[in-house]
Amino acid sequence: MRISWRLWFRVALLVIVIALIWVRLIPHGRSPAHPGHQITDLAATNPMNQPGGGPVPAEAYDVYSALYQAPSKDPLSFAEYSITDIPQVDGSCLKPSTPQEHAMTDAFVAANRQSHRWEQKFTIPQGYRLLVRVEVPQVQTCLATHGRDAGCDSYKQLRYVRFLGVPGFDEGHTGALVSVIKSCGGFCGSGGIFAVEKDGGAWKRSETTDFTRNCSWIY
Repeated sequence: MRISWRLWFRVALLVIVIALIWVRLIPHGRSPAHPGHQITDLAATNPMNQPGGGPVPAEAYDVYSALYQAPSKDPLSFAEYSITDIPQVDGSCLKPSTPQEHAMTDAFVAANRQSHRWEQKFTIPQGYRLLVRVEVPQVQTCLATHGRDAGCDSYKQLRYVRFLGVPGFDEGHTGALVSVIKSCGGFCGSGGIFAVEKDGGAWKRSETTDFTRNCSWIY
């Protein structure tokens, strides 16, 4: 028995209507926004990593040096310029709930509005490599192609390029927000924003709380 083209047309139209309803009304795993709350795009309202920043403040080296005291399985390499990102989760992945957390958030955003320049001032036992700006694209290409391209010989030992954000300190400079993006070339890498605290004069990573829980990502 042959089915008329009119029936096929009606079935196709019904499928399209159901698909449109599904796209518009189903949240697809996203948390619904609060009534009246408009999600803001920080890339537009608070541009980050703009050119023009000077050298990174001296205190920042103490923070990252403390975080890299334990030996790493791969050689450490850092981009000489700071870069960070704040993933969009209801406007921002950061969820400060205390005066200290609000202070760190404001300081972190302010510190990273411009990209700043890192220097050879880290104190890291295993050593590290600071990649100048013109090297970074070449290194990322070599990582993406696993060193098969020409000019990759000097980068064959590297597995990641790390981009460090400038820390945002609380008022007493006993807590801070820091950011690390690990790029393995192309669309390969991970990143995160997390809190650190000063304990006995040394910086260490704080326990994860709702403040930064949603601020880790893989791409």
